Amino acid sequence: MFASLSLAAVVTVFALAAAVVLVAGTAMTGMADRIADRTGLGEALTGGVLLGVATSLSGTVVSLTAALDGNASLAFSNGVGGIAAQTAFLALADIVYRRANLEHAAAELTNMFQAALLILMLAIPLAAFVMPPVTVLAVHPASVLLVAIFCIGVKATGEVRRAPMWNPVDTAETRRDVPEDEDDARRSAGRLLAGFFALMLILGLAGWTIARAAAELTDRLDLSQALVGALMTAVVTSLPELVTTMAAVRRNALQLAVGGIIGGNTFDVLFLTLSDIGYREGSIYHAVGKAELFWLTVGMAMTAILLLGLIMREKRGPGGIGVESLSILAIYCGAVMVQALQG
Repeated sequence: MFASLSLAAVVTVFALAAAVVLVAGTAMTGMADRIADRTGLGEALTGGVLLGVATSLSGTVVSLTAALDGNASLAFSNGVGGIAAQTAFLALADIVYRRANLEHAAAELTNMFQAALLILMLAIPLAAFVMPPVTVLAVHPASVLLVAIFCIGVKATGEVRRAPMWNPVDTAETRRDVPEDEDDARRSAGRLLAGFFALMLILGLAGWTIARAAAELTDRLDLSQALVGALMTAVVTSLPELVTTMAAVRRNALQLAVGGIIGGNTFDVLFLTLSDIGYREGSIYHAVGKAELFWLTVGMAMTAILLLGLIMREKRGPGGIGVESLSILAIYCGAVMVQALQG
């Protein structure tokens, strides 16, 4: 469909879809905040699971479609490149939030737990790469393990939320998840959930449109799959995360903002499982090269720094933002330069 359009038409479709993401993503964040209050799940858990999965729909479509087409590099790099881009979004959110460093104000045990879970999940594809290319029905056992770890992790996150063994120290800058009025909170969450899922479908369709338009543009520019996946489709399909993160910060729902990114990144690792299933020529972990693994390690490093920032909870750093945010942005910008130089 996009191949028959002119370059100007493709750019116009891209811009319109991005506008839909902007509107739907902002509305979805407000709904997620109210759902967190009315269901008692809390901002961190709602952001990490519900909002994180919802905003990852477009990236899921891109990776699975690329794998089915036999484009292993594009499928893999889209998933891991998105994790790096979305982590960098938190650093941008820290710049926007001026009262204190975001990692300090959004102190929440479930976010720290999910960050550690994400690092564990990112280690599995690295292990699969150095393991023999053993598959069952053309699917590597590591892909099944990723799903198991994710499911166990989601359950454990809920347990950490319900019965934490310790909590971060409150300070004057700590922003806690305060539910809305009790009378309002008693109202049924059914209508909110229905609206949220409707917006989720719209967001997924808009993200798919963005991804296809971006793929068409990059195809015409004759760029490599790794470059397109890590820096084009990954960033483009991560627009919902950027929109929802900034909207959450503006609403002062800081734990929702951090949880949405970390939870979305955790779900994004499952792109590799879907890609391995869709890629019928064997293990996708053995069909990629150093460029794709480079972005995997970049994502691990950025997440580790984010976790350290959530533990250290620096109130203020250089320029009014955290040292961890500066480090995350420096790593991401450096990785982009390396990828661009490699083509």
